[in-house]
Amino acid sequence: MATTRLLLTTGEWVAVDGAADEVARQLEDASRSTTGSLAWLKDEDGDPIGVGPSHVVMIRPADG
Repeated sequence: MATTRLLLTTGEWVAVDGAADEVARQLEDASRSTTGSLAWLKDEDGDPIGVGPSHVVMIRPADG
């Protein structure tokens, strides 16, 4: 499976499962929902994590 890295406003990089376009779509969907909605993704260990879209500065594919 593809992996995408997220740069958060804290300066921390987080790796999540999924292609960059899929992850971006989940973040966009969460940002269009009610205030405070999280994008629920899976980290590289397969554990669910909730990411606040407003805290993501950049996304980039980690593979290749």
